[in-house]
Amino acid sequence: MIHVRIIKEPSGRISVFEMDGHANFAEHGQDLVCAGASAVSFGAVNAIMQLTSIEPDVDQGADGGYLRVAFPVTEQDAQVQLLLQAMIISLQTIELDYADYIKLTFKK
Repeated sequence: MIHVRIIKEPSGRISVFEMDGHANFAEHGQDLVCAGASAVSFGAVNAIMQLTSIEPDVDQGADGGYLRVAFPVTEQDAQVQLLLQAMIISLQTIELDYADYIKLTFKK
């Protein structure tokens, strides 16, 4: 199962998201849950970097199956937060249809 943890500050600001695990929905290379979650998360990070010039702190596992991204507070924080919220909505949409394979949790 893919576990997605969204870490929010007391203000509600998203400071970190972390993903780990494998969906195991289908065999490697055919797993649409994994592909969807990866595309959404990497797409959001790439959009943040391109649209805001922010360089988040990214930590990736060598074999895949792990991604942690921390976002510094900057003048473009409102844009970063909007893009992260869009990412969360997309991941929640995947979770609605594939709850046995991906789980989102929120921590403060």
